[in-house]
Amino acid sequence: MSTYDHVKDLPLEIESYDLEPLEQEVARGFTLRRTVVVLRGGGEEGRGEEVDYNPTIQQEFQARRGELPVAGAHTLDSFSLLQSGQTEYRRWALESAALDLALRQAGLPLGEAIGRTPKPLRFVVSTRIANVAGWCALYPDVRFKLDPDRDWTDDIVAQLSDAGVVDTVDFKGIYRGDFGNPPDAELYARIAAAFPDAWIEDPALTRDTSRALEPHRDRITWDAGIHEWSDVEVLPFRPRCLNSKPSRFGSVRRLFDFYDACDREGIALYGGGQFELGAGRAQIQLLASLFHPDAPNDVAPAGYNASEPVAGLPVSPLELTPQAGFRS
Repeated sequence: MSTYDHVKDLPLEIESYDLEPLEQEVARGFTLRRTVVVLRGGGEEGRGEEVDYNPTIQQEFQARRGELPVAGAHTLDSFSLLQSGQTEYRRWALESAALDLALRQAGLPLGEAIGRTPKPLRFVVSTRIANVAGWCALYPDVRFKLDPDRDWTDDIVAQLSDAGVVDTVDFKGIYRGDFGNPPDAELYARIAAAFPDAWIEDPALTRDTSRALEPHRDRITWDAGIHEWSDVEVLPFRPRCLNSKPSRFGSVRRLFDFYDACDREGIALYGGGQFELGAGRAQIQLLASLFHPDAPNDVAPAGYNASEPVAGLPVSPLELTPQAGFRS
């Protein structure tokens, strides 16, 4: 029985919905805007988060209050089929809200529904290199996922390497546009050698970069190109580990089938997020605690997204309290 089989026939009664705007300054001069989908029915409400980074898309979505045809009696699976024309981020917002509502209407936590128990969640902090020392001063046991670039001097690399605090280095070679970085064989080789125990995420593979990373191939992982299991099957080689960002998958079925396939094929996972500001963050934390709790999960509590280090935040591992719904 697949993981999705455990939830696909959950009854889902939707009486109304709302779209709630969220925004937060996550860096100086950069305000992130998101939309929370709220589905209501049977005295319960389910929440999901639209994580598209384009503020115009968020504003246009929020302007559509009252236009989405979601009301009625469904199963989780029949509701999912109605969302098949949506973008992945939009579909995930709607389906995660539907899963949350269906579970709450059934009085079931997600873990109980799928036969898994949440475990203490290990997380890392993804931050700018300028903030690393400040976070370390406040939280001596903190671990990091960092994005190396040409601005990393030999001194910076040596300090981080000596500190032994980096679990993942993300080259962002698969991203396009403002988020992406060009292939850089010299940088890849220098960073891979300096952090021999870190996962190497999303390098852009060319003849030169492949040669530079050949001794470290077992540590290469992928993120931006992974939207379903078929994306794994066309990778240039079978990975030992992958980054799983639930919102990239769009549908609950695709995500759960991906989990099942990785388990079957012996591929480890760690979780990632999209700067979720609301319900989405609790959901990616819950999924990580159910499927890959003892991994360098880039799902830290929201306080770690502050533009500068702040005191008083929860530390890793994070204890989650199961409750009815797709929540923690």
